[in-house]
Amino acid sequence: MLPVKPYKIAVLGGGSWGTTTASVISRQCHAVLWARDPKMVEEINQAHTNTRYLGNAALHHKLTASTDIQATVHQADAVLIAVPSSHFREVLASTLPDLPQGIPVISLSKGLEKGSRMRMTEIIRDLAPGRIAGVLTGPNLAREIVAGQAAASVLALEEHKAALALQPVLNSGLFRVYTNQDVIGCELGGVLKNIIAIAVGMGDGLGAGDNTRAALITRGLAEMSRLGVALGGKVETFSGLAGMGDMIATCTSPQSRNRHVGMELAKGLSIEHIIDSMHMVAEGVKSAPTVIELAKEKNISLPISEDVYRVITGESNARGVYRGLLRVTAGAESEPG
Repeated sequence: MLPVKPYKIAVLGGGSWGTTTASVISRQCHAVLWARDPKMVEEINQAHTNTRYLGNAALHHKLTASTDIQATVHQADAVLIAVPSSHFREVLASTLPDLPQGIPVISLSKGLEKGSRMRMTEIIRDLAPGRIAGVLTGPNLAREIVAGQAAASVLALEEHKAALALQPVLNSGLFRVYTNQDVIGCELGGVLKNIIAIAVGMGDGLGAGDNTRAALITRGLAEMSRLGVALGGKVETFSGLAGMGDMIATCTSPQSRNRHVGMELAKGLSIEHIIDSMHMVAEGVKSAPTVIELAKEKNISLPISEDVYRVITGESNARGVYRGLLRVTAGAESEPG
């Protein structure tokens, strides 16, 4: 069980979402943010800003940052990991000497590990047995939340009692945290919607209208639900904050990295050029190959995701697949395609 306050919450990752989460929860607990960059850490501690990722947004004055990952997780009551999926295993492994037993270790990442195809909670179970794996996810655009705008998120832990205990610690003002017992579904919702957001971005970049965007989001949700349920998630999860909610935010906001990738692809730019020009990770690009592999294994049809994959790999281009984003002879709405 989690101890009586004061809680110490370690947040690993000094990007936009890690910094925002640490800042928000520092209002009611002792939050320590780990980041690799000493200059960033100094800026957070002295100026209470992270200009690289959040511009001039003011961070909570109680938030402290450190470059020492061992000290950050030492005696922590929960650890939140907000690094790209490609670095998740490395970062978690580096905490093990001082990572307390029995505490929640929670992923804020929205990707799958390349090669192993593991979800981040599976990596937690693999590397850090004896801890409670979980995920915090939802329609959470960092710049809006750090500015104090209302938002909601979902917390799913493998031990639901631990989620209920941690929920009030993460709730803060207009940032509301709900609980859900479907760890797999919540985690996959955050992964799969990124690919649909790339498709929507391609459509927006090519001048598609609101009707097309709405159709892509809706049919994309059907794709996400089919694969998510086949992989062990619950269908109702994908109509909630971790599914539809996150999908809407990621597919419509100018702040969305994955939508931005799609819009740049619509200009005819290569995926390499687009990624090189970004200093934040668009997880949909990295997850797409793994998602397509999983869909083939489960014999699940993902026509929109497959078209995005073809563009990302250079097999086609945005304009070439645009006509196919809502392709194939229309059948019943409940059918794939």
